[in-house]
Amino acid sequence: MWKVYHLIKVSLSAAVAGIICCIGPVILFQFGLITGVYAISFADFFYAEDGSIGVGSIILRIIALLIIILGIVSFNKKESCSLNTEKEKKTNKILFVIIVILISFCLFHSLDEFSSFYFDKYIVPQQQIELNLN
Repeated sequence: MWKVYHLIKVSLSAAVAGIICCIGPVILFQFGLITGVYAISFADFFYAEDGSIGVGSIILRIIALLIIILGIVSFNKKESCSLNTEKEKKTNKILFVIIVILISFCLFHSLDEFSSFYFDKYIVPQQQIELNLN
């Protein structure tokens, strides 16, 4: 059971760390803690002016990769069943690595698509309203 919990914890942590630049403003905007203009400026901090990936976004993705690596290393340390042969332990680790990468990748892209949709549907229109008021 611990392995499944560890798998989910590592995958979710890596995905959120990699996309916090977009999910952070979405969550804060949903709770009414920031305005549309601030949400856009917060997200823009991580991207280049042309909309491509910027230095901040690259740093977040490196942090996500480090979380995955630390999760893989800690998986080795927590393997407690001494009845498994070395071949079974190696197979378990390979499966763990593949599943963590797949889940992290899928979660990252799902959160990215959700944040893009949410920005286009709610935050950008609110930003336009706020900018027209000034």
